[in-house]
Amino acid sequence: MASKLARPPLQADERTALIGWLDLQRQILRWKCEGLNDDDAHRSVIPTSPAMTMAGLVSHMRWTEHTWLEVLFLGGDEKENPSFDESAEDADWQTDGRPLAELLAEYEAQCARSNAIVVAASLDDVGRHAGYRAGGANLRWMLIHLIEETGRHAGHADIVRELLDGTKGYY
Repeated sequence: MASKLARPPLQADERTALIGWLDLQRQILRWKCEGLNDDDAHRSVIPTSPAMTMAGLVSHMRWTEHTWLEVLFLGGDEKENPSFDESAEDADWQTDGRPLAELLAEYEAQCARSNAIVVAASLDDVGRHAGYRAGGANLRWMLIHLIEETGRHAGHADIVRELLDGTKGYY
């Protein structure tokens, strides 16, 4: 598994650095999916976490981006986001066997929407969803959290991929 990933510039303004690090973690998650067939993408390899498949990770991260930037930051309606479905455990991880390519395309589109939201706002702007405590965080905080969460799940993807077919690599 070879990669063309690169870190953000060493000398960058705050917004460029934050988006650069977030984009890198997003790219790592997508990179870990390269070459996987749909059967492997949906195969559970961690008995205590059956939803943690490569497809499940991609789905979860798509909805995580939506949660933080479209719902909590912009104040959007959480009803379309399965992360808020309290009747189903890990609903945002469930893929119903949908093709990995479709899940990746949705994730890519969500990341593009997220980046557009960030470009149009100040890092000091505060979220607009009063129904959740985290909705009171500023955009800077939300981006740092997204970097942390995406990086953590990119690490999970690294482990899942290695368990699937022995493929490993970082950078």
